[in-house]
Amino acid sequence: MAAIRVVGILGSPRRGGNSEILLDRCLNCAVKAGAKSEKFVLNEMKFMPCQECAIIRKDGRCKIRDDMQKIYPAIEQADVVIVASPVFFGSLSAQTKMMIDRFQCQWLGLYFFKTYSIAKRKKGAFLCVEGTDRRDFFDNAKAIIKNFFVTIGASYKYELLCPLTDEKGAVENHKDCMERAEEIGRLIAT
Repeated sequence: MAAIRVVGILGSPRRGGNSEILLDRCLNCAVKAGAKSEKFVLNEMKFMPCQECAIIRKDGRCKIRDDMQKIYPAIEQADVVIVASPVFFGSLSAQTKMMIDRFQCQWLGLYFFKTYSIAKRKKGAFLCVEGTDRRDFFDNAKAIIKNFFVTIGASYKYELLCPLTDEKGAVENHKDCMERAEEIGRLIAT
């Protein structure tokens, strides 16, 4: 049996921060359980936001050639997609939202032109940290992630919402969040 393919997407601009700590913990546990993982650090990739092109491809593919061309096939082939993002201004980070917006072409191919189909169903996991304890901020971020998961053919299967993690590394003081990241890693590998 082939190993579960897990794609981790880090949407935080801060390396080694709370989002990355949770994502790495999750990915490491998945790999220990037999999965293969690939991680994308959006802030280190060179890609532009959706340009809402006047002339678009109708096959669900984006015509802009940049680092997003690495993410599209990885997500198509994945069994699990994990998105890790901090809350910024009551929603996702700009890096995360910019990546999600670039799937507009796929959404159009699926639902408008009906020329694109999802070849492989997958599971989705969302890891999110927030400096305060505003549940409505988590709800805003989740709404966007849920739409993204529908567009890539992923069921919203696992979530980890960790409040009160503003300072770099603060999540390590949240034993419950660290344990949940490990649990999700084990669960997605099976």
